[in-house]
Amino acid sequence: MSKVKPYKDSDLNKKAQVTQMFDNISKEYDGLNRVISFGIDIKWRNRVVDIVAKTNPENILDIATGTGDLAISLSKTSAQKIVGLDISDGMLEVGRKKINAKNLDDKITMVIGDSENLPFEDNTFDAITVAFGVRNFETLEKGLAEIFRVLKPGGVFVILETSVPTKTPFKQGYNFYTKYILPTIGKLFSKDQSAYSYLCESASVFPFGEALNNILRKIGFINVEDQPQTFGVATIYKASKA
Repeated sequence: MSKVKPYKDSDLNKKAQVTQMFDNISKEYDGLNRVISFGIDIKWRNRVVDIVAKTNPENILDIATGTGDLAISLSKTSAQKIVGLDISDGMLEVGRKKINAKNLDDKITMVIGDSENLPFEDNTFDAITVAFGVRNFETLEKGLAEIFRVLKPGGVFVILETSVPTKTPFKQGYNFYTKYILPTIGKLFSKDQSAYSYLCESASVFPFGEALNNILRKIGFINVEDQPQTFGVATIYKASKA
């Protein structure tokens, strides 16, 4: 998979560039995200919560938690403890304020950390989620292997990630929107004009559907399945550990 980076003129590796990018856009991220997705991302996250809730987890790890939207939604499950992990302290700081405003500090803990070197023991979490984060991993298989390591046997792993529609006319509409509309919105409303171009480009080259299913199986996950959302512009992946 091609390692698309946010800043083409930077010598930093992808991980450092992604950290810098999300720090830069952290304060505007939530608002722009709602505009760019027309608010449909809320529905997708709720479907992730429904999948996790059915497993009755006691503890959950939400990787690439960003400003904590999914972690906050996961508080509706039976989990007593939710850890939100992200590489960007700027995003986490926004998330901490949201969690505090909702009086969820006793249930949700936000920690800075690297998804490819998770600071947790083996077999720690009943459920692990990643929403719009796996395509930002420096090395996809290394990150997935770390997730597999800290997931308990029998635990559930759920990914929500962008994908590319394969059917006409949705494919053509998606390509036009991501190539012209989304970067324009980013340039108009974001101080970091490279960020939203990167988010589009990284989505276009990221493996989705059966390609990602096969990578998950290679890592060792079982019961792997994908559920395309909204004509295929996003996909939910569900897997477990034997």
